Amino acid sequence: VPGSGFSLEADLVTLAMGFLHPVQAGMLEELGVELDGRSNVKGPTQGPDAYRTSLPSVFAAGDMRRGQSLVVWAIREGRQCARAVDEWLMGRSDLP
Repeated sequence: VPGSGFSLEADLVTLAMGFLHPVQAGMLEELGVELDGRSNVKGPTQGPDAYRTSLPSVFAAGDMRRGQSLVVWAIREGRQCARAVDEWLMGRSDLP
């Protein structure tokens, strides 16, 4: 709609669009994040390194990590990844 645009300040913006593997050129390439055989960001979903990428302070979940899938999987992984990040930052988590 003409005139309905607006701007928001942000330090970092990422897009989750699914259907294709993550775009390697740009942030992933610059960071040097390891990819799996399907060109998705490589990272385990269990254990002490759950949802961590090949870089210790970079986490990935949902379509970025597993590829195209159902939205319920992305929601589940997003919640589990949030818990993993909370544990990494705080040493523990109260998240479910």
